[in-house]
Amino acid sequence: MSDPLRDAAETMRAVRERCVWTAQISHRDLVPYLIEESAEVVDAVEAGTAADLREELGDLLWQVLFHAEIASRSASDPFDIDDVARGLTEKMVRRHPHVFGDATAETPEQVLVLWNAAKSAEKRARTSVLDGVSAHMPTLALAQKMLAKSESILSAAPAPPAEPPADEAGLGDALLALVAHGRAQGWDAERALRERLRTLGADIREAEGTSGAAADLEG
Repeated sequence: MSDPLRDAAETMRAVRERCVWTAQISHRDLVPYLIEESAEVVDAVEAGTAADLREELGDLLWQVLFHAEIASRSASDPFDIDDVARGLTEKMVRRHPHVFGDATAETPEQVLVLWNAAKSAEKRARTSVLDGVSAHMPTLALAQKMLAKSESILSAAPAPPAEPPADEAGLGDALLALVAHGRAQGWDAERALRERLRTLGADIREAEGTSGAAADLEG
């Protein structure tokens, strides 16, 4: 019986071995494609169809398979897609003791407590709440993440300014304050701006008299 995931991994292996372009690609070379494919998954989730999402998830999976195949040929520290899957399974079992162990969690908040406790046990070498937070995240999403991580450290979140900012530094302060306000309301600043830009794109196209898909914003 065919295993579609195994077939995909074997297809990746064959492409790596036989395609002259693919054979010379490194982890670093793949980063722009990973970012692009991740963004296209987001577009499919927020503005696409089920068929769009299925296709984009496949493209994102290809990036995972690609990285794993490159790593499998490393001379110093090789691992393959089976190692990736095995590590993922072990991590998820550890972080869900209420599913695979004796712990009890009846609310999402209790699940989060168990998740954070398991994660803290895994990351004992970290000395700051910001360790492990990627600076490559989109800026608004990074601001929201840093505010969440520092919630127990900072005495208060930035307050929105009473007057419009007078310079670029003031604009940064105002944006951070708006992110803090949105987070307090349970809103996602990155998604809010992204969805507003989709509306803006539609307005621009309507003003232009065009009817094509907003490729620059959603492609």
